[in-house]
Amino acid sequence: MLKLGLLGSSLAATLPAWAQSPAGTEQHRYSIEVAGLRVGTMTATRQLLGADEMRYTLVSDVQVNFLVYRLKVYYKVINRVRAGQLLLSTVEAHTNQGDFASRTEWKGDHYDIEANQYKHQYRATQTEPITYTVTDMFFGEPREQRRAFTEYFGDYFRLQPARSAQYRARRDGREDEYQYANGKLVTIIKKNPLKNFIIRQLP
Repeated sequence: MLKLGLLGSSLAATLPAWAQSPAGTEQHRYSIEVAGLRVGTMTATRQLLGADEMRYTLVSDVQVNFLVYRLKVYYKVINRVRAGQLLLSTVEAHTNQGDFASRTEWKGDHYDIEANQYKHQYRATQTEPITYTVTDMFFGEPREQRRAFTEYFGDYFRLQPARSAQYRARRDGREDEYQYANGKLVTIIKKNPLKNFIIRQLP
């Protein structure tokens, strides 16, 4: 049981089972496949930091050869969330095209958003609190959510139910498909003009 100071065991009893583990951590691991071959891994982690604060981490590491083209992409997303609202998101990306970064930070009454990624530069401010992100999709179905903030690009995917427990995430001509079983994310299909990337949950 987590030690929650003056809040005591009464608050701990209201926490989900994963938060009551010794480390207060939940983790999901995935393989990344192209044309049936494993080319990388993805790991999503959620850690309780305090009574109402959590840290989410998403790490993806891919290396694959497309005939005459070699693709190497490593990126790491770290989100800090308090009382359900995103306070800070940082993204670092290391690729064979260079190193890139994105940052979204709550300043008390607005977010400063800056994304400097490969062929994508974006700067904005936003006053509306961000309460649902792409990383959240690794920890349960979107259900009533209609959009998810994409930390990498600094804006939003539109979410649309496809079939039972399946959702399409669309942004600027790009489409990904998220598939769930018993409320858990089991497969992501990231559609690509060359070859689709299939992300499957590992046992």
